[in-house]
Amino acid sequence: MHSRRRFTLALPGGLSLALGERTLVMGVINVTPDSFSDGGACFDPAHAIEAGVRMADEGADLLDIGGESTRPGAEPLSPDEERRRVLPVIEGLLSRVTVPLSIDTYKASTAEAALAAGAAMVNDVSGLRYEPDLAGIVARAGAAIVLMHTRGRSKDMYRQASYHEVVDEVLDELRESIAFATGAGIRKEAIVVDPGLGFAKEAAHSYEVLARLGEFSELGRPVLAGPSRKSFLARPLGKDVPPAGRDWATAGAVAAAVLAGAHIVRVHAVAEMIQVVRVSDEIRRYHRAD
Repeated sequence: MHSRRRFTLALPGGLSLALGERTLVMGVINVTPDSFSDGGACFDPAHAIEAGVRMADEGADLLDIGGESTRPGAEPLSPDEERRRVLPVIEGLLSRVTVPLSIDTYKASTAEAALAAGAAMVNDVSGLRYEPDLAGIVARAGAAIVLMHTRGRSKDMYRQASYHEVVDEVLDELRESIAFATGAGIRKEAIVVDPGLGFAKEAAHSYEVLARLGEFSELGRPVLAGPSRKSFLARPLGKDVPPAGRDWATAGAVAAAVLAGAHIVRVHAVAEMIQVVRVSDEIRRYHRAD
């Protein structure tokens, strides 16, 4: 079990989040018709808003709203359509929940509109590699940012899943993203890193990253882990389990992430994973370092 540093994550308006005393839970709201996890259940803005309110009531500490599927093979979405999907959800949630809202996008224009509408964080699956102008927008807004590791785009990410030493290479590439972010004016105190489980990684790569998640503490920033319902979880099961049937497998991965030192876990089934996180945190509390 790895130790876990405490951080104060800077948010807009002088607000902040305390990370490390307990594991925070980020609830996922996919405002897409082709979500891999729920088949588009939250595509309608009213349904998405109700889902967010329910997640907050269940104990979610943050809500992550996305309008474009980033599953392998997904087609990119126009910025106009992405904004059309997510902005009503952000605006609707702001009046009904008190937890910070995150916009799951790599597009600078979508992030700018979402931050202006009241989002406090940008969750960028590209680690600022797709649209570098996003960095300046985050910096000017004083927003937090999640820098995730991936390679390539959704349509070709698995073709780039070739590593000599996966953890070392992911660490190096996240260091590059952090350096670019701070160089563009983003406060280091506003950065969270995500090793990108399932993104440009074969199943074995994702399991190695998860097993060695504690090593990402050397980046000096809080760590987010997002294993929820991803395809690599089905490999040990010996059969093809659809995403909606992977919550038990997700529970195992979430517990492992918490025990390895994750500060935030990103999940679809908030009520169930809150229980996993709370028990895992309690185990951490009684752990004695050798």
